[in-house]
Amino acid sequence: MVRNMNIKKYLPLFAVVFLMFGGCTAEKTSTEKIRDIEFTVLDKEEIPQEFKDRIEEAQADPLKLSYAEGGYLYIAEGYGRQSTSGYSIEVKAVYETENAVYIRTELTGPPKDEEIVEKATYPYVVVKIEYREKHIVFE
Repeated sequence: MVRNMNIKKYLPLFAVVFLMFGGCTAEKTSTEKIRDIEFTVLDKEEIPQEFKDRIEEAQADPLKLSYAEGGYLYIAEGYGRQSTSGYSIEVKAVYETENAVYIRTELTGPPKDEEIVEKATYPYVVVKIEYREKHIVFE
């Protein structure tokens, strides 16, 4: 004996499933470099005060922040608390892809010939670029 299923009873469920999967699309994102971006590494005195305050609040831990003001984009990367002085950060690359701005930095330890002070330091770097309406990717 075959039972009659009441299809009207299940119609709302089918509609929900269709809407869930019908609205999904795959966006192709390209990580291919379009161009290098000109940037300026800022001294602490050149960082906008509001952004500097945010950095100082978060600097005990590794940080990745950005800030936009006056047609410029400021990107900061910090490496958190270090137990001695002498650390520096080198900006290895700043470049643009179709969907994002990429930044790659590297923390270098104190040089062997430098006098090291045993005190906590919080190294970070801030770069300034022309404003772009793109995601920032830290490598």
